[in-house]
Amino acid sequence: MKYDYLIVGAGLFGAVFAHEAQKKGKRCLVIDKRSHIGGNVYTEEQDGIQVHKYGAHIFHTSDRAIWDYVNQFAEFNNYINAPVAVYRDELYNLPFNMNTFSKMWNIKTPQEAKDKITEQIESLQLGEPKNLEEQALSLVGRDVYEKLIKGYTEKQWGRDCKDLPSFIIRRLPLRFTYDNNYFNDRYQGIPVGGYTQLVQRLLTGIEVQLNTDYFTFKGADYDRVVFTGQIDEYYQYRFGPLQYRSVRFETERLACDNYQGNAVVNYTEREVPYTRVIEHKHFEFGTQPVTIISREYSMEWEPGVEPYYPVNNEENNQLYEQYRALAAQEDKVLFGGRLGQYRYYDMDQVIAAALAAADAIC
Repeated sequence: MKYDYLIVGAGLFGAVFAHEAQKKGKRCLVIDKRSHIGGNVYTEEQDGIQVHKYGAHIFHTSDRAIWDYVNQFAEFNNYINAPVAVYRDELYNLPFNMNTFSKMWNIKTPQEAKDKITEQIESLQLGEPKNLEEQALSLVGRDVYEKLIKGYTEKQWGRDCKDLPSFIIRRLPLRFTYDNNYFNDRYQGIPVGGYTQLVQRLLTGIEVQLNTDYFTFKGADYDRVVFTGQIDEYYQYRFGPLQYRSVRFETERLACDNYQGNAVVNYTEREVPYTRVIEHKHFEFGTQPVTIISREYSMEWEPGVEPYYPVNNEENNQLYEQYRALAAQEDKVLFGGRLGQYRYYDMDQVIAAALAAADAIC
């Protein structure tokens, strides 16, 4: 069978590109090494609950065109992301806002909160920040840093904050209002019935082969490749492997109807081994008599482990530029997505990039 495009990866980038290419009369074959479509946004129903198998995915965007686009394929609910953070026996609202500051310092007004933060920053007498710890302290002061940033960040990166570069935290949003909405974006929600059916609708009428590894794949004739896997793996690690962080999940079914009262609870103390607990039913306001939770453990990536987050420090960015230079010479291969382009993408950014790519080359 002859195809115009072999699309490697059935996640959002691959599915959107395939959908748009098919609309333009192109014949596509989508392959994925996993046993399911959807990539990391894959959801699986258990006990009537849509379980986010690869971590919480909350769709948010300020781009009306992207919002209208995804609403063609799913109905979105009105879920608002309002996580909470646990530090020892204390509980705080996120993002850092007046609820956070009021609980932390027993104050009421924005000016009191600003004065407290300014006082703490000035007392540290920091110069140019030399590492992430000094950068964070220079932005929010000692209390917010030590209770809500330090331990969580060290678990995420597997390194002491003093050993992390300052540019990882360029800014820390401080909101001097009593608003727990994590995102500023105009549009936000979760697909009713989960993300998998959204991707299924994108791939309607398109041939998909699962449990299929591109590097051992044979038996199809195609003109071009859209590759959404690791760009360094594609080039057989010619310049060495790029670094990623990965995540391990422990998922548990509990015989209660409500475990933690919120979809997302972060654990910011270093001594607690997991970074957060997700209670999946709350993404869709579930009323099931049981609940399902997932504990997330950040970990170093190694070959054979699923890569999640590019480590975009100076060393890795320079290494990626070498791979990007190779990719720029390709006229039959397009690299897309967070692994193909070695950058962190929100879902709306992935979709926008896939639409732009399909518009440019199909």
